[in-house]
Amino acid sequence: MNAGVRTASTGFVLVLTVLAFGIPVAAVAPLVHGSLHHGTTKSTSTNWAGYAVTSSKGSVTDVKGSWIVPAIQGKCPSSGYQYSSFWVGIDGYASKTVEQTGTDSDCQGGSATYYGWYEFYPKASFLFSITISAGDTIFAEVKFANAKFTVTLKDVTTGKSASTSSKVTAARNSAEWIAEAPASSGGVLPLADFGTAHFGYGATGVASTCDATISGTTAAIGSLTNIHSITMVNNAGTANKATTSSLSSSGSSFNVTWASAGP
Repeated sequence: MNAGVRTASTGFVLVLTVLAFGIPVAAVAPLVHGSLHHGTTKSTSTNWAGYAVTSSKGSVTDVKGSWIVPAIQGKCPSSGYQYSSFWVGIDGYASKTVEQTGTDSDCQGGSATYYGWYEFYPKASFLFSITISAGDTIFAEVKFANAKFTVTLKDVTTGKSASTSSKVTAARNSAEWIAEAPASSGGVLPLADFGTAHFGYGATGVASTCDATISGTTAAIGSLTNIHSITMVNNAGTANKATTSSLSSSGSSFNVTWASAGP
């Protein structure tokens, strides 16, 4: 495992002598603005797009997801940094902790950069040492068992995987499958143009994704209750930054499409 800290404000990986000071947007609940058919609530957020499922406290024990690592579209800006994160997690939609793992497709110093990471917020986020490339198929899982959380990230394309565990006092009242514009201490950062992110079995061929286990029952997103479809909007709420498709007929796949950098 790489002993580095993922710092959203600079994009550089620093050793453990420096604390990450990025503010995980995952700790901020999106705003609810109405409902879709089949009991799906439509929400907006300045930093999230994708799906979340909410339930009672202590009920969520597992979440699994898969996606294709999106390639940065066009050329990265020659100066400045842009970010896009793709992850699965437990908590964060309506709680102050988040247990999550995923990948980034960023523009750093004029170059496209890809990597895997995990976080047990409010602790800092860390990089996994496995190499991630655009177009790779990713499997990710966050599981609660024996009083601890275990996060696993596997690059299905290369066969490389990494995992780590931690004890966290958490609500365990939501599961998420998210594309995110990360934040620093100064607020939400520019969203890198990732084109379209493809989540779930329909795109990856990885079985049992996107699933969650809630109150002992495991099911795909579309077969669960209290489903939230999230659209990412700019800070003013006047334009979309990323849009979320409807779920596939199986309820296990969806897309998120980039619209603007924001913030």
